[in-house]
Amino acid sequence: MALPLPLPEAVALLAAFLLLLLLLICVIAHVTAIKMPALHRYEEEKFFINSEGRKESVPSIHDPPTKELSVVVPSYNEEDRLPLMMDEAMDFLEKRQKQDPSFTYEVIVVDDGSKDQTTKVAMKYCKKYGSDKVRVLSLVKNRGKGGAVRMGVFISRGKTVLMADADGATKFADIEKVEEGLNNLQPWPNQMAISCGSRAHLEKDSIAKRSYFRTLLMYGFHFLVWFLCVKEIRDTQCGFKLFTREAALRTFSTLHVERWAFDVELLYIAQHLRIPIAEVAVNWTEIEGSKLVPFWSWLQMGRDLLFIRLRYMTGAWQLETRKCN
Repeated sequence: MALPLPLPEAVALLAAFLLLLLLLICVIAHVTAIKMPALHRYEEEKFFINSEGRKESVPSIHDPPTKELSVVVPSYNEEDRLPLMMDEAMDFLEKRQKQDPSFTYEVIVVDDGSKDQTTKVAMKYCKKYGSDKVRVLSLVKNRGKGGAVRMGVFISRGKTVLMADADGATKFADIEKVEEGLNNLQPWPNQMAISCGSRAHLEKDSIAKRSYFRTLLMYGFHFLVWFLCVKEIRDTQCGFKLFTREAALRTFSTLHVERWAFDVELLYIAQHLRIPIAEVAVNWTEIEGSKLVPFWSWLQMGRDLLFIRLRYMTGAWQLETRKCN
C-alpha cells in the first residue's frame, strides 16, 4: 500500500502541476492566436442603400470628419427592440439640431447578419430622416457585437463616435453626461480620449434582483477583468461609450476580439496606448430580449479575458493598426 506524500512534497507537486498547466495554456493561447491580417469586407459591405434605394459607397474613418457626431448601433435580430431606441435617439438628436443648427450627426445601424427584419425596420428611419442622417450597413455574416461595432466605426464620419446598444437600455439623453466626461479629459493627447457610460452605481440594486448564481458569475467576471486586463474602470461592459475620432481609429483597428469581451480588449488597448478614459454614471434599465446566455456567455468571456492577457503578454498580439479592405 502506497504511503501518502508528506505535505511539503504534495504542495510542491501541485505547484509544479499548476505551473505546467499555465505554460500549456500560454502555448495554446500563442499558437491559436490569429495575427493581424487586413480586415476583410465583403463586396456587399462596401456600400449602403440610400433612402432612394440606390447604392452609395461607404466612407472611411481615415477621411477627415464631416459630422459632429456618429452613433453606431450594433443590431442582431433587433426588429422588436430597435424602434424604441431609434425613436428616442432621433427625437433627441433632432431637437439638438434645431437648437443648434451647426450640430450635425449620423446614426449608423449595423445589421450583424440578422435573421429577422432588422434591416427593414432600420430602413424605415433612413427613409423618414434621409440617408445623410440614418445609414444602414447590412453585414453578410454575423461577426459578433465587437465586429459589428468596428464595421460601423470604420465607415463613420463624426468628430466623435458613440457606441450605443440597440435595446435602448441606456437613456440616450445621457450622451450629454459622457460628452461632459470626454470634455473634462482635455487636452486630449494626440486627439485621443474615451468616455465610458457606467452602471457601477446601480450594482447594489441589481444584486438584489439577481439570483445568487448570477451574482457569483458577475463578481467572478469583474475580478477577472480587474486581475487580467483593466484595473481602473469598474464597468467595462456598458454599451454606451464615446470616442474621439482618433481614439476610435486606433483602438478598433487594433481590436482582435469580436464577441462579448471586445469592450475589455478595447479598454486594455486604450490603457496601453495611454489614452485617457473617463467613467461616467448613466441611467440604465434592463430590457427583455438579451442575447447573453448567463453561464455559457460568461464562460466564453472568461476564456477570452485570459487569452487577451496571455496573447499580448507572449507577443502573439501586437498593438499595431490595420485597415479594412
